[in-house]
Amino acid sequence: MNILTILFFGFFSLTSFCNGLCIERERQALLKLKQSLVDPAHRLASWAADNGDCCRWKGIVCHNLTGHVLQLHLSAPTYTELLYDLGDIYQELNVTSQLGGKISHSLLHLKHLSYLSLSHNDFRGIQIPKFFGSLRSLRRLDLSSAGFVGKVPQHLRNLSNLLHLNLSNNHLHVENLHWLSGLSSLEQLDLSSNNLSMACNWFHFLNTLPSLIELHLARSHLPPVQVKAFPSINLSSLSFLDLSWNNFVNLATINWVFGLKNLAFLDLSYNSFNGPIPSSLQNLTFLRHIDLSFNSFNSSIPNWIYTFSPLKVLNLRFNNLEGQISNAIGDLNFVVNLDFSENNDLNGKIPRSMGNLSSLRSISFSGVNLSQEISYVLEVFSGCVSNALQSLDLSNCQLSGQLTDQLTKFKNLRKLFLGSNKLKGNLPKSFGKLANLEQIDISNNRLEGTICEIHFGNLTKLKAFIGFGNSIILKVHPDWVPPFQIQTLHLGSWPLRTFPNWLYSQKQLRYLDISDSKISDTIPSWFWEFSSQFIYLNLSHNQFQGQLQRILNSVDRDSLPTIDFSSNRFSGPLPLISPNVSLLDLSNNGLSGLITHFLCHERKETMAMKILKLGKNNLSGELPECWTKWPSLTIIILDNNAFSGGISSSIGTLQNLSSLHLHKNSFSGGIPISLRNCTKLQILDLSENKLDGNIPPWIGISLTKLIILSLRSNKFWGHISKELCALSSLQILDFAHNNLSGSIPRCIGNLSAMVMDYHFSKYNFESYFVVNYVGGINFLLKTFADQRTYFLEDVFVVKKGQVLDYSKTLYLVKVMDFSRNNLSGEIPSKITILNDLQSLNLSYNFLSGRIPGNIGSMRMLESLDLSRNELSGSIPQSMASLTFLSCLNLSNNQLSGRIPSSTQLQSFNASSYAGNKLCGRPLMYNCSEVGSKPNSQNGGGRGEDHGAEINWFFVSMALGLIVVFWSFLGPLVINRRWRYRYYQFLDDMWWKISDFACRCF
Repeated sequence: MNILTILFFGFFSLTSFCNGLCIERERQALLKLKQSLVDPAHRLASWAADNGDCCRWKGIVCHNLTGHVLQLHLSAPTYTELLYDLGDIYQELNVTSQLGGKISHSLLHLKHLSYLSLSHNDFRGIQIPKFFGSLRSLRRLDLSSAGFVGKVPQHLRNLSNLLHLNLSNNHLHVENLHWLSGLSSLEQLDLSSNNLSMACNWFHFLNTLPSLIELHLARSHLPPVQVKAFPSINLSSLSFLDLSWNNFVNLATINWVFGLKNLAFLDLSYNSFNGPIPSSLQNLTFLRHIDLSFNSFNSSIPNWIYTFSPLKVLNLRFNNLEGQISNAIGDLNFVVNLDFSENNDLNGKIPRSMGNLSSLRSISFSGVNLSQEISYVLEVFSGCVSNALQSLDLSNCQLSGQLTDQLTKFKNLRKLFLGSNKLKGNLPKSFGKLANLEQIDISNNRLEGTICEIHFGNLTKLKAFIGFGNSIILKVHPDWVPPFQIQTLHLGSWPLRTFPNWLYSQKQLRYLDISDSKISDTIPSWFWEFSSQFIYLNLSHNQFQGQLQRILNSVDRDSLPTIDFSSNRFSGPLPLISPNVSLLDLSNNGLSGLITHFLCHERKETMAMKILKLGKNNLSGELPECWTKWPSLTIIILDNNAFSGGISSSIGTLQNLSSLHLHKNSFSGGIPISLRNCTKLQILDLSENKLDGNIPPWIGISLTKLIILSLRSNKFWGHISKELCALSSLQILDFAHNNLSGSIPRCIGNLSAMVMDYHFSKYNFESYFVVNYVGGINFLLKTFADQRTYFLEDVFVVKKGQVLDYSKTLYLVKVMDFSRNNLSGEIPSKITILNDLQSLNLSYNFLSGRIPGNIGSMRMLESLDLSRNELSGSIPQSMASLTFLSCLNLSNNQLSGRIPSSTQLQSFNASSYAGNKLCGRPLMYNCSEVGSKPNSQNGGGRGEDHGAEINWFFVSMALGLIVVFWSFLGPLVINRRWRYRYYQFLDDMWWKISDFACRCF
C-alpha cells in the first residue's frame, strides 16, 4: 500500500510539474518577442502576461519534464484553396495572418530552442538577424517565404547541430557558401528562389556536407561549374536533388550529379539543356523520379530509360524529342506518372504494351502527333490500366473518330483532356456514368448533336467543363438543377440563345465563358449579386442588351478578376467597378456619356486594374486628371470614341503603362510632356485625332521600348527629329497625313528592329500576355489556349493601300509610312539598311533626287509607294530583286529610262508607272521608240494662204484667259511655300468632302 501511495504521489507530482508553469525567464523572453512583432490577426493573443503558463501558448512546445521551450511554430497559416488538384489557382487567405515587424534578441534566452519556424510571414525587407547564429541548439530553422532580404549572415555557420535549413523564396544573396562548411550535420537544405549567382564555388562547399539527404536549389541563379578537382563526391547520402530553373546549358556543368549513386529524385526541369538525353543517367539505378521537362533535348527517347524498373515518375514535357515511343515502355512496371506532352516531333501510335502498366495513374501525350483513332487509344488503356488511371491527357494529338461507351471502363478517371483533336459525332450518354470525373476538356473538336441532363447524370464531382469550339447544343429543362457544383465552365460558341438560368445553382462557379453563344437577352438581376464570386467572366460576342450595373461590387482582393463584356449591345453610362478587377473589356458596345465618374469615383482602395479596354463605344467629353487612382494600368484602349480636349497629363504618372491606344477620337493640342515618364511604353497609337505641334524629340530619348508609334492623320508640323532614330525596337512607324516638313533623317537606318538579323520574338510584346493572376494558371493556359490571343491588342495598320487590323501576328508586322506630308530632300540611302521592312510609303510629298540604288536589299518589301513626289533618274536595277513585292506605285514622278526586267516588276499594272518618262513593259512604249513620235501636221503647205480673216474677239479672249491663268498660277510656280500650302489646302478639302460623304451616305 505504501508503494502504491508513493507511486501515486510521485506520478501526481510529475504530472503537476509537466503541466505547471514554464520557466519565467523564457516566458519573459517570449513576451518581449511578441512586443517586437506586428500581429494584425492577433495570432499571439494567448501570449499574455496574465496567462502564466507559456507552454500552453499558441505555437509553443515545451519539454515534458524540464519545461524549457523547445519549439516555436510561428509560420503563417496558408489556407490555400485549390480549385483544382493541379495546383492551378491559389487563393491566399493568409495575408492578414502574417506576422511582421522585428525579431527580438530575447530569443537568445531560449537556450534549448531546437525548432524555429517563421515561414510565410512578411517581415518587409529586413535582414536575417545575425544573432540567429547563436541559437546553437537549433536543429531545424525554417525562414522560407518570409520577406527577408540582403546577405545571408555568415554567423549561421555556428549552428553545428542544424539538421534542416530552409531559406527559400526570399530575396537573399550570398557572396559564397563558405558558411555551409560549419553545418556538418545538415540533412535538408533549401536555398531555392534566392540569388546565388556570386557563389562561384558553390559545389565545393556543398561537397562538405556528407549527411545531406535533400537539396533544393531551384531558381537560384547558380553559376556553371565543372567538377574536375574532386577525386570523389562526398554527397553519398543525397537522395533528393532539385536544380530546376537555373538556365544551365551544358550538361558538363552538372556532371557530378551522375555520380550520386543513391539519388532517387532528380529535377533538372526549366533549364536549357540540349542534345540527347544524357546516357550517364543510367548509372543512377535507384532513381524513382526523373523530371527533364522544359529543356531542349532533341534526340529520340533512349531505350535504356525504360530499364529503370523502379521508376515511378518520368516527365519529359516540352522538349524537342523525336521518333516513336518504344514498345519497351511496358517494362516500367511501377510507373505512376508519365508525361511526354508538347514534344511535337514525337509520333506514331501508342504502344500496346502500355496496357500492362497497372500502376499508371496519370499519362499525358498532349501535343504528340499520334494520328490515330480515339477508339484504338482507349482500347490500349481499357485493360488493367483503366482500373487505376485517374488522369488522361490526349489533347492536340491529331486523334480522330468517335467517342463510344469505351469510356465507361475508366471508372476512377478524374481528369480527361481531349481538346484540339478531330473527334466527331455525338457525346455518348454513357459519359454521365464517369462518377469520379472532375475535369473535362473536349474543346476544339468536331463534336455535334445535343447534350441533355442525362449526360451529366452521375457527374457529382465535376469541377471543370471545357467544351468550346464544337457544334453542340445544350438542351436542358429551364428548371434543371445540375448534380454538380462546377468551378470552371467554358461553353463558348455553343448556341445557348438565352441566358442559362441553371447557373443560379452554381455557388462555386469562378470561371465562366459563354462567349459567342448567340445569346440575345438581358442579364438577369440575380446574376449581378452572383458575380462577386468570379475570377474570370466572359460574356463577349453575344447580343446582350440593357445597362450595366455595378460590376463585382465586392470581391476577394487576391482574386483579381477578368471581365469581358465586349461586342454586345450594352448601352448607357459606364458602370462602377470593384477596385480588384484586373482586366475590364467593355469595347464594341453602345456605352455613352462621360468617363469622369468611372475614373474619378471616390474609393478607399487603389484600383488594381492592369488592362482597360473601352474602345468602339460612344463615350465623349474630356479625359479627367484622375489617372493617379489607377497606378497598375499597363494597357489603356480608348479608341473609336468621341473624346475631345487635350490628352490628360496624369496619364504620365502610370509608370507601368506599356500600351496607350487613343486612335480615332477628337483629341487636340500637343502630346503631353508627362508621357516621357511612361518609359515602359511599347505601343503609342494617337492616330486620327486633331493633335498638333511638333513631334517631341523626347519620344526617342525616353520611350526607348516603343515598338509601335502611330501619329497618323493629325495636324503635326515641323521636322522629324533625329532623336527618333534611337528607337531601336520600333517596328511600326506611321506619321502619314500630317503637315511635317524638312527631310527624312539620314539616321533612319538605325531603327534596328526593321533589320533582318535583329533578334526579336513575339515575347518582346510584354503586354500580350495574361497578367500574373492568369499567367500562373497552368490548367487555364492549357484549356483556355485560345484565350491567350484574346489579350492581344488590335492595331490598325495601313499596308498595301488598305487599312488592316492586326492582333495575333502584330509582332511580325514592320511598316514605315510618311505619306501625305510636306517632306522634301532626297530619300536617305541608309533607309535600305532596313531589310526586314515590309511596307514603305513615302507618297504625296516633295521628295527629290534618285531612288536609292541599293533599294533591292530591302528584300522583305511587300509594298512600296513613292508616288506623287519629284523623284528623277532611272528605276534602280536592284529593284528587280524585290521578289515579295505585291504592291508598287512609282507614278507621277520624273523618272525616266527603262523599267528593269523581272517577273515581279512586269506583273504590275501600267498605272504603277504612269506620269513618268519610262519605257518598257508593262508600258506600251518600247524603249527604242521613245523620242521618235511623229510630228504633228498642220494640214497645208507653208506658202498656201486661204485668206482667212482673223477674228480678234477670240484672240482677245484667249489673251485674257492667259493673263488671268498666269496671274494665278505664276506665284505658285515662283513661290514654293505658296505652292505647298495650296496643294495642302486642296488635299484637306478633298478629305473633308470624302469624310462628309461617308458620314451622310
